[in-house]
This record gives sequence, C-alpha cells and structure tokens, in this order.
Amino acid sequence: MGITIAPYGSWHSPISVELVSGAAISISEPAAGPEDVYWLESRPAQAGRRTLLRHSADGATRELTPDPFRVGNRVHEYGGGSYAAGGETIVVSNQADGRLYLIDPEGEADPRPLTPEGPWRYADLRLDPRAARLVAVRETHDADRPNDHRLVRNELVAVALDGSGGAGRVLVSGPDFVASPRLSPDGRWLAWLEWDLPFMPWDASRLRLAPVGEDGALGEPRTVAGGDGISVAQPEWSPAGVLHAVSDETGWWNLYAFDAAGAGDGAPAGPKRALAPMAAEFADPAWVFGESSYAFGPDGAVIATPRADGRDRLLRIDADGTVHEVATPFTEFDWLGVHGEAALVVAGGPHDGAALLRLDPRTGEPAGVLARALPSPLDPAVLPVGEPIAFPTAGGATAHGLFFAPANAAFRAPDGELPPLLVLVHGGPTSSASSALSLDRAFYTSRGIAVVDVNYRGSDGYGRAYRHALNGGWGVVDVDDATAAARFLAERGDADPRRMAVRGGSAGGYTTLACLAFRPEVFAAGISLYGIADLELIHEDSHKFESRYEEGLVAPWGEDRSVWRERSPIHSLRRMTAPLLLLQGLDDRVVPPSQLDAIEAAFQASGHPYVARRFAGEGHGFRRAETRREQYRAELGFLGRVFGFTPADGIPVLEVPGLTPPAA
Repeated sequence: MGITIAPYGSWHSPISVELVSGAAISISEPAAGPEDVYWLESRPAQAGRRTLLRHSADGATRELTPDPFRVGNRVHEYGGGSYAAGGETIVVSNQADGRLYLIDPEGEADPRPLTPEGPWRYADLRLDPRAARLVAVRETHDADRPNDHRLVRNELVAVALDGSGGAGRVLVSGPDFVASPRLSPDGRWLAWLEWDLPFMPWDASRLRLAPVGEDGALGEPRTVAGGDGISVAQPEWSPAGVLHAVSDETGWWNLYAFDAAGAGDGAPAGPKRALAPMAAEFADPAWVFGESSYAFGPDGAVIATPRADGRDRLLRIDADGTVHEVATPFTEFDWLGVHGEAALVVAGGPHDGAALLRLDPRTGEPAGVLARALPSPLDPAVLPVGEPIAFPTAGGATAHGLFFAPANAAFRAPDGELPPLLVLVHGGPTSSASSALSLDRAFYTSRGIAVVDVNYRGSDGYGRAYRHALNGGWGVVDVDDATAAARFLAERGDADPRRMAVRGGSAGGYTTLACLAFRPEVFAAGISLYGIADLELIHEDSHKFESRYEEGLVAPWGEDRSVWRERSPIHSLRRMTAPLLLLQGLDDRVVPPSQLDAIEAAFQASGHPYVARRFAGEGHGFRRAETRREQYRAELGFLGRVFGFTPADGIPVLEVPGLTPPAA
C-alpha cells in the first residue's frame, strides 16, 4: 500500500479510542515468594477494578479476589502496599471499606474480614516472619469529620492474623507520617521511615530502627539515617540481615548498606557504605507505598534500576562491589524483585507495553512473561520513540523533556505543513515523564500530532538540586519550562508555533491553567484534567499528606497570601485567550470538583470559550473505560476544532461554545 497524504491530526490510527481507553490493563505491586508470584491488575473494562492474581509453580495463574472486590487503599489518598502474601497467608486491603481481608490462596472462597469496621485505612502490609501477624501503616480518620486532615493519625500497627487484635496494636505513634515498616529476616528488628510536616518524604525523612521484643512490642528506637535536608527511601533487609536504604545526602538518591560491623550496640546496622555512587536516582518520590527499585539476588549481588537522563537502567552490583550495567531492550522499570535465580520486573520500552517478566540478571535476556498490559503487540510503525531534549529556559537554566515526533508509516503531511504540538505537563509536580510506550502519547503522535513530555524543574530523575528548583517557584518555574519547551521545538522547526496546546492533570492541570493565564501568547489551546485553579482553596481543602506541600512550592501560609493569589489562575482568567477543555471526576478528594466549579462560574460570566465534562464515580485519575472513551474523543475533537483538522476514525469535531470565528 502507498503512503496517504493528509493533514497532520487527521491521520487514521490503529491506536483507537477503544484501545487507549480500555484494552490495556495496568500491572502493579508484584511480590515474589519462594514459588509463587503475585501482582495487581487494574482493569478499565471492569470500572477500573483492581484485583489480585497469583502465578503458581505449576504454571497456572489464578485470580484471587472476585468481582466486585477492589484491592486498594486510600492511605495518603494515593495508596500502595495493598496486600501481603506468604505461603498460604494472603491479606489484602479493600478499597471500598478500608478493612483488611484474608484471601483464599486458591481464590475459591470469599474474602474474610480480618479487621473490624471503622475509620481505619491500611497500607504497606508486611507479614511478620516469626509471629502470626502483619505490620502495616494505619491511617485513622475521625468518625464525625473524616475529611478534616487535622484529626487524621498515621501510625505503625501490628494486626493479629486470627483477628484477636481488632484494628491493630500500635507500635509507632507520634510522627506526622510513618512508612515502609520492614522486619528483619529473623523478625527481631523493625526498620521504618518517618517524617513531619511541613516536609514531604522526599524533602526530609528519618530511617528508624528498633528491636522487637518477645511480646511483639518495640524497644528503644534510634535514627540510622536521614534528618534535616536529607531524604531516605525504600529500606529493605538483605537475606543475610543487612539493612539497606536509599539516601540523597550526596544530592542523588544512591543506595547504601548499613553493615553490622561497627554498630557497637548489638544493633544490625552500623556505618553506611555506598554500593554504587553515581549521578543517578535509585528511588522515586514516595507518592505511593511499596515501591521497589532494588533487590537481592541469590548469589549475594544487588540488582537495581537507577534513573538518569530520562531513562532507567538495570545494574548488577556484585558482592565484591563490582558494578555491571546489564543491557536490556527496556527503558522503564516500575518495580524490581527477585524470583528464584531471575530478576522479576515490571518493564517497558518505546515499543513495548508494560509487562511483568523474569530477566536473567547477568544477560538481561527475558526468561518468561507472566502478564502483559496490552493483549497483543502493536505495530512499531505507529509508535513514537522519545528524543531526550535539553533546552534553555528562564534565568539561564536548562530544563529537560522527551520529544515524540508524529509517527505513522502509512501517512505523511502535505509539503510545507508543520505538525500541531501537544505539550504534556506531568503531575506531582514531583514526578517525571516516562520513556516507555504510552498509549496516551501514541494516540496523538500516530494521528500526526507531535508531543513533548516536559520534565520541568521540580521533576525527579535529575538529582536533588533539580527537584528542589521548583521550591517557592510553582506557577513560575514550571510555566517557564513548559513554554520554553514549546518555543524551543517551534524554533527548531518541529512544530507549528500557531498550533500549540498544553495539557496536564492534577498539578499538571495547574501548570496548564497557569500557562494560559500567565503566558497567553504561547498556546492556542489547553486541556486540564482535574487541574488546580485556586491555590488558596486547594490548600484549605487538602488532605493530610499534602496539607503543607504547597507551602514549600509557593510560600509560607500566613496572613499575607498575595503570592498565593498571584499564582492562582482563577484570579487571572480574564487574561486567557485560548479555549479550554476541562475534565473532572466528581469523587476526587485530592483536587475536589469545587476547583472546576470556580473556573466554570468565571467563564460563564465572561463568555470565555470552554467545554467542561464531569464524571460521576471517578476520583483523582480516570479509571473507567467509559470515562476514558469520552475523555479521548473529547480531547481529539477539541484539538480538531481549535487547530482546524477533522479527526479520522469517526471522532467528531467538538463544539466549543463561544469559539468564534470557526477554525479554518
């Protein structure tokens, strides 16, 4: 077949609305036992239900949690660490009621409640190796005022597996937050992380260690690492009983071992030893519980997946300290463990959807696939490959991103036409763009729309200094970098400067609105998914985990709130000239619907062109296939209306009230 000439944006694509909205599952929280492997699958076709699966030594894969049971938790509102499995004992958290349940290892019997009904949520579950109990983070909400973050308590608890302990026995209480309870292999020591407001865990946190008595209570704790200006993440014990953790005391999240030699007090953790010092990040910001970026091989080696320059690498650190980079076809690792002789990873590459697979830790060769996000491979001819870019931005600084040119071997544009550009702004804002296959990006690039995923200052993966460059500058620094990325690509000849749009969700939605309000001359359109418009309102309506987060990003919360008002797009909507598409879940507790209500009230009064869509049953991030179908049809139809192209595949141009004259 020949190549079809058609305007950018109008190309037919096999990356259909149905594929991008519901065909792909997400794979998360794998865990490896001596024989079995467990993981969670989130299924858009089942209203985003998350379910637990078990792959046994006999090669069979069984679903252990029946529909409509939803595995998950809302600790910190983002969850993670939603189950613990070992042998015949499997405990999960139920998203619907927050209780813990015992699960039949064959998936044949219904889940049995372990904890009572009440105002509790549980995360980061770990089984005790020497007692019939588990340890967990427990978040307690006031029964009368469950959304008042001032009344929320976060503690470490032990929950008896026979149900005799009720909601759990408190082990650690006092700090504003606790996380990562990790028992030593012999069960005699407990390590955990803790931190206090106004800090986030990636700003300043402490690694603590305490002995576990015969009665299960903790002895006197001590701080092993961390403190003011230092972030510690992902504590884990080696099979030999050596505590490890990731610390950013050098400016990069590097991996350390706390050797017992030299401890001097009987504790199993002495002086730190850097295992592989380098300008790379061995951890991510702890938005969710239970992440893992390193694991211990059976030969004494440590396997790790550090990130640098916008992509992940696989390293093997031998017992003698020798560091080997293991070549793989993957650029993104979301989780790492060990199963037998193999590394167990959730991995993806530019042409590969995420998969749970076993890798040879010496050669990087795949040794078996347990689960795939996509039901079948996609044609590489319609999949973009990201180009890491570094570009100048305000103040003489340099920012980063990944650029994805239009990719569809069956089409090309008429001579002289430049593609529209979609500037993606990730959430967090302490997060980063992924280098692996994203159906979200491919949906646009395969239709002839260029995409740049901006790792603006404040993103992770470039060291502590880059991550903290956003502090005090949210709404300025991120806006500078998003607009600089667009201008850089337009000047390079990769995008049409008259047809550039900015799109983001959550914190990225805030930057989207801020770009349009504070730099109205750059973008011709904006798409905000559950975006923040009023910083004062979001601060006052926040949940505990992020209740002081914006203070570090904006300014101290005091009587003079002029900076908060100046940085809030809601007060500068009159400066906007670009039309907007606004999408919001009605059950969102992180960015509540009141944010959209405020924008819409202002737009209705001014006659600004916009479309707003609200989705019942959706929280912070859209999970239902029907919601996502409407989202992508609306987004592409909106861009077609604003940029003057007709989408293919039966997707109609979206009418935007107030947008006149009609786009050419």
